[in-house]
Amino acid sequence: MVETVPQTKASSAPRRHLLGRLRRDTSGATAVEFAMVALPFVMMLFGIIGVGLYFFTTFTLENAVEQASRLLRTGQAQQAGYTAEQFKAKVCEFAPGFVDCAGKLQVNVLSFPDTTNVNPAALPTCLGADGRLSGVAQFDPGAASEVILVWVCYQWELAGKIPFIRLGNMSDGSALIQATSVFRSEPFDD
Repeated sequence: MVETVPQTKASSAPRRHLLGRLRRDTSGATAVEFAMVALPFVMMLFGIIGVGLYFFTTFTLENAVEQASRLLRTGQAQQAGYTAEQFKAKVCEFAPGFVDCAGKLQVNVLSFPDTTNVNPAALPTCLGADGRLSGVAQFDPGAASEVILVWVCYQWELAGKIPFIRLGNMSDGSALIQATSVFRSEPFDD
C-alpha cells in the first residue's frame, strides 16, 4: 500500500512560485490577445470595404443612368435617332472608368403610354435561366409625353473576389447591380 504524504509548505513552494511567475509573466499576452482579435478585425475591415465599394458602384451607376436619361426626357435622343448602342455609349460616358461597359452592362429602355401599363410582366429581366446577364436588351425610347423606363443591369465581378464576405447573387459569384429611372418625357415635339 502506498502511503500518501501530506504536502508541506516546503514541497508546494516551488509549484506556487512557478504558478505565480506564470501569472505575472505578460510577455506573450499581447500576441495572444492580438491573435484572438485579428481575424474578426480583418473580417470586419474587408466587410466595410466591400460594402462601401458596392454602394459606391451602385451610386455611380445610378448617377450615370440619371444623366443619360435626361437625353430621353428632353427628347434629344429621340430627335437625334439614337440607337440602343448609342444610348448605351452615353450611359457609359457618364459612368466612371472602372465600370466595364463592354460585356457587363445591359441597358433597357421601354416606353408606355401611361403609368398603369408599367407592371412586372412588362419589365425586362436582367438574368437568364443560367444566372448570368440575359444579353437581351430592349430599346424603345418612346415619343413625347410618354412614360419612359430606363433599366440598367450591371454584373459587378468584384463582389466575388472580396474575402470574408459574399455580396454576389449571380451564378459566377458576381453581384447584379441595377439602376432605374422612370419619368414622363417632355412634350418635345410641340
